[in-house]
Amino acid sequence: MAKAKSKEEVEEFIDPKIESKEYKKASIKELIDGTILTRKTLSQQLPFIFFLSFLAAIYIGNRYHAEKVIRGMTKLQQEVVDLRAESITTASELMFISKQSEVIKMVNQEQLGLEESTTPPIKIKK
Repeated sequence: MAKAKSKEEVEEFIDPKIESKEYKKASIKELIDGTILTRKTLSQQLPFIFFLSFLAAIYIGNRYHAEKVIRGMTKLQQEVVDLRAESITTASELMFISKQSEVIKMVNQEQLGLEESTTPPIKIKK
């Protein structure tokens, strides 16, 4: 049967020289040639680094999407302003054309043979 190992047997001791190499500051040379990626401490942090990279990509994409939406909103607001001005202009022209004096001028220009009534309208009462 297997004997249960005591707490002292389970503990592993790491050589202080190796441990200090793991935690020493990274130089630019190690960064350029890629040996920094082989360190144990960095390789343990890779999932977290990938997660942060994913979040950064999502953040950048969200920013671009928000800017696109804002540009679209600005364009639509300008279009609404232009259409409102056109609507007011058209309504004003219609009101001018529908005046009695303008209708008479247009009928005379087209020579439709219509005449203006000289008797005022009367109300029919029940």
